[in-house]
Amino acid sequence: MNILIFEDEIPAYDKLVSFIEKHFPDVQFKGWARSINEAKRLLKKNPDIQLIFSDIELLDGQSLSIFRDVKVQCPIIFCTAFDQYVLEAFKTNGIAYLLKPYDEDKFKEAVDKYRTLFDSEERGVIDPAVLEDIEIIKETKNYKQRFTVKKKGGIKLINTPDISSFLANGDFSFAVDKNGEKHVVNYSLGAIESKVNPDLFFRINRSEIINIDYIEKIEPYFKNRMAIKMKGLAEVVHTSTAKTPEFRNWIDR
Repeated sequence: MNILIFEDEIPAYDKLVSFIEKHFPDVQFKGWARSINEAKRLLKKNPDIQLIFSDIELLDGQSLSIFRDVKVQCPIIFCTAFDQYVLEAFKTNGIAYLLKPYDEDKFKEAVDKYRTLFDSEERGVIDPAVLEDIEIIKETKNYKQRFTVKKKGGIKLINTPDISSFLANGDFSFAVDKNGEKHVVNYSLGAIESKVNPDLFFRINRSEIINIDYIEKIEPYFKNRMAIKMKGLAEVVHTSTAKTPEFRNWIDR
């Protein structure tokens, strides 16, 4: 059983390997990639891969871009902390979506699904007829419509569409409204990212999320980054190098 693993976090990798070895006694690990470039290299080097376990966020961007650029014939089981990429994951050869922190029971469910879908003698080759029969069911995502912020006069409500950006600040964040006023919200930036509509909001780097409706100007910046002028923000913000390709795709949807 030839398996590849795309995972940037070492503890998550170690946990995954322990589960794989238990449920696939005949496993042959063909490689481990922590970045997009490493993953592409492994895929080209190993055309006989039968199953891939992949995180969504790697060191230099999203693994989903790998499967857009490289044709993959085998199934993929995604293991990630983010739930907003389910539909996009299943547009690739994804057959299961494990949300971290998953336990062995959830892992076994994904493995059982793999074994149900693929004939033991031809494991790793997806039959188009099988894929046509897979119905992807996803509950309508209820994105956060408003945020509550504490002010001297009491609690204030800010509608999410009126927020131009979110800025990280330790365990909480600032919501910046269209007038440039900052409001403290009791969520980390990672939590906010999972609660807002990804069609409108994008995390451009580790510390900033922006609303596409408030972008005034975009210019190239050094090291393949982008400089973005936002309504409500006096300073220009910048994409990280890793996020720039994904940002370009996001604004061009």
